[in-house]
Amino acid sequence: MIGRYSRPEMRDIWTEQRKLEIWLDIELLAAEALCDEGLVPKKHLNQMKSNATFSIKRCRELEKTLNHDVIAFTTNVSEKIGKPASRWLHFGLTSSDIIDTAFAVQMNESLKILITDVKKLRKVIGAKARKYMFTPMIGRSHGIHAEPTTFGLKMALMFDEFGRALERLETLRPRVAIGKLSGAVGTSAHLSPKIEAYVCRKLGLKPAPIATQVVQRDIHAEFMTTIAIIGASIERWATEFRHLQRTEVLEAEEFFSKGQKGSSAMPHKRNPITGERLTGLARVLRGNSIAALENVALWHERDISHSSVERVIFPDSCTLLNYMIHKLTSLTKGLLVYPKNMAKNMNQSLGMWNSQSVLLALIRKGLTREESYSLVQRNAMETWKTKHNGREDADFLKQLLSDPEVERHFKKGELESICSTDFHYKNIKTRFKKLGL
Repeated sequence: MIGRYSRPEMRDIWTEQRKLEIWLDIELLAAEALCDEGLVPKKHLNQMKSNATFSIKRCRELEKTLNHDVIAFTTNVSEKIGKPASRWLHFGLTSSDIIDTAFAVQMNESLKILITDVKKLRKVIGAKARKYMFTPMIGRSHGIHAEPTTFGLKMALMFDEFGRALERLETLRPRVAIGKLSGAVGTSAHLSPKIEAYVCRKLGLKPAPIATQVVQRDIHAEFMTTIAIIGASIERWATEFRHLQRTEVLEAEEFFSKGQKGSSAMPHKRNPITGERLTGLARVLRGNSIAALENVALWHERDISHSSVERVIFPDSCTLLNYMIHKLTSLTKGLLVYPKNMAKNMNQSLGMWNSQSVLLALIRKGLTREESYSLVQRNAMETWKTKHNGREDADFLKQLLSDPEVERHFKKGELESICSTDFHYKNIKTRFKKLGL
């Protein structure tokens, strides 16, 4: 009965055993409600509760002949209950009353697990963000050095993104926790809405305000697209960490355990295999979400074109996302961070990441934007030229100070003050405070 899996693992929720257990719960709750209404005799309800069980093996045997999974199930349970009480099993119900209501229970239980997973992930991300709050590194746009950021800010961005993932999952729960026992076309012709309300309440669901033979599949599509979006966020950060691990960057790296091997041919390799795995699995989640969107359009009050699809994509996507969040949590927690490489890489652009600061300072001095941009760009290009000519003294600040057209606009020490990382980091604590970090 209800609650036999009070704290299920994700894999438990989507097993055949668990599905049929929920089906049985629904059948017995419906009989219980009918007993309260005076239709089912109390002694028959007691017989049902005492004897009702099922065998997956027997259900499969019956289905070979019946070619109908729900009838195979009810036939098997009726065999166990025995006469005369078995006549009340599935009274006034249609197959989708059982299937869709059970499906809502499975989705709701899955969301509980995923919400817990994301909370644990954010805790790990938050700890990394605080640890590296002021660890300087270069920010990149188009893969090219842009302006300074910190590794802590990068992790804070990740924390914020999975805050939205958490919000999506929490908002989704009441929308998918929808059951229905309203019959073959949703008219409640054979069972009163009170029966539906009773069963749904006992299962932690709300009755669909209106349905056909099925709960409408836009609900299920939202569930699957939410999973796909969270998978895309996982891919986004897996890709980020993979880029940071490239040999010529090496600012962060997946943990490489003792005894681990990176390549069958090259013993030196330490590859970002977890990030690559997560990137690939995110594609599966996106594909499954497309299949769920295709399921929204059904014929009239119902067809079963959605059913075969859902038997594959829901267990797969829920189990995959659960796995992926756990792997990302582990990857993030064990991430090797190299601040010295971050500093070394930042120096490769010779301080030219100060270009916008100087540009805006010149505008404040009275130059037009076009005049300021021309001055700054000219000196940046000269700095690059100096570097490419092999001179070790190439430096953007030195170049600016050597240009009379620039230097005459600044007091002594003013350019030096502008061209510093402190200038870029003055609002970091404010950002962290907004995020509750």
